[in-house]
This record gives sequence, C-alpha cells and structure tokens, in this order.
Amino acid sequence: MIRARTFTDARQQAHSNAELNWWIFMRLSGLILMFLVLGHVYMTFIQVSESDATFDAVVAKLGNPAWKFYDWLILFLALMHGTNGARYVIEDMVRARPDRAWIKGALYTVVALLFAFGTIGLFVI
Repeated sequence: MIRARTFTDARQQAHSNAELNWWIFMRLSGLILMFLVLGHVYMTFIQVSESDATFDAVVAKLGNPAWKFYDWLILFLALMHGTNGARYVIEDMVRARPDRAWIKGALYTVVALLFAFGTIGLFVI
C-alpha cells in the first residue's frame, strides 16, 4: 500500500478517522521530536563541557521537574511515533490477520514495558 503524502490523499485513503488522526500525529510528532532531540543534544553535549558531563551533573539537572518532563516528552513521543511506524510496517507486510494480531500484541507489550521502565527510571532520580 502506498502511503499518502498530502492531507487530501490521507483523507481519501483513511479507513477511519483514527487512521487519519494517526497520519496527522506522525507528521506533528516527527516535527516536534526533531526540535526536542536537537535541543536535548545541544544542551547535553554542546552547551556543557566534557569535564562537566558527569553522573552528578545529570542527576542535578534531572532534579528540576521541567527537565524530567522534557525528557519524558521525548520518551513518549519517540515511542508513540516508532510504534505507529512499526504498526504501518506490520499492516503492510503481514498478510494473515491472526499473525498481525499477535505480532502487534507483542509490539505493544514491549513498548508498554519500555515506557513503564523509562518513566520509572526517569522519575526515580
């Protein structure tokens, strides 16, 4: 299946409003993630000298709730964006409906565990 490149094409190809919403989400989350990750790289590796990039400095930075939310937002959007992309691939490549169901179930389970461990790890600090 060829994926839509424009909103009009996406509206015509969408089987439901949910599919159209996911199409929109992929574009918005990709754009937002680009700026969030570039900002994270700048603040972590460029703004801080190598001698200041220690475990204690990271823990001190994550003591601020705004930084925790910033990193959690990257975690959330990256997992959702990647999961939806993987769902597209599964829908396109796996023809048998029962196989698609258990593969997507395994994907969602792994993503839920990654999200839970990432959130716990981030907010425990």
